[in-house]
Amino acid sequence: MPGAAERAMARVMAVPRFVVAALILVSIAINFANVVGRYVFFSPIVWAEEAMIFIMIWCVFIGAVLVTWDGRHLRMDLLAAAIPSPWREAVNFIAAAGFLAVTGLVTVQSWEAVTLFAGLGQTSTTAGVPMVIPHSALLIGFALMFVCVAVRFRAHVAGTLGTEVADVVKDYVGGQGDGAPAPGGKDGAA
Repeated sequence: MPGAAERAMARVMAVPRFVVAALILVSIAINFANVVGRYVFFSPIVWAEEAMIFIMIWCVFIGAVLVTWDGRHLRMDLLAAAIPSPWREAVNFIAAAGFLAVTGLVTVQSWEAVTLFAGLGQTSTTAGVPMVIPHSALLIGFALMFVCVAVRFRAHVAGTLGTEVADVVKDYVGGQGDGAPAPGGKDGAA
């Protein structure tokens, strides 16, 4: 049974999903308007490409938060899933602690970069977007990834996040790769 913090975070995860969807729709609208402007009116929107790049940066880092919450990052865990119990949890602990250390370090460094850009007042070349906005994507993304792993730290260590690779390994190690019972199993199939 998940804890209160995990249940609250699960509800909060609806917000990043909505934000990513909205940003993708805005990017599609800008791209469509730019195509129409360029090929119909022979007057492209000069800031469109730059704005879509900044939108994509935000989508990537907000999407990374969702991936982190679900424990779906790419990783080489085929061997780790086959390690016996006390060692598997130790490896998972090291991985989760390392993830927290890296995301914590990147969050601190991103904060320094964002405050630097805020102090300089630098804007992008074409769109005139304050550079604090795209750089804040890293700060917010890594800070939220840190929170996601911290809230679900026990699940990371126990390996109960249920990644697709773990499900596949569990099925094949358990002898049930095709959904059929293992030879000599409860159904008596030999």
